Amino acid sequence: MARSTDIRPVIKLKSTAGTGYTYVTRKNRRNDPDRLVLRKFDPLARAHVDFREDR
Repeated sequence: MARSTDIRPVIKLKSTAGTGYTYVTRKNRRNDPDRLVLRKFDPLARAHVDFREDR
C-alpha cells in the first residue's frame, strides 16, 4: 500500500502567528483539493489563530 498516493495524505498545519507551532493531521484530497486553513489554538501565542497547510 502506497501512502504517498493515498486519498488521505498526512499534512502539517503551520501557525500564521509566526511561532513555528505545527499540528499534524490528515485531509481528504477529493473534498479539499486546495490548501487547508483551520482556526486552532496556538499555545505559544496563547490565542486562536489560522493554521495553514504546509507541504
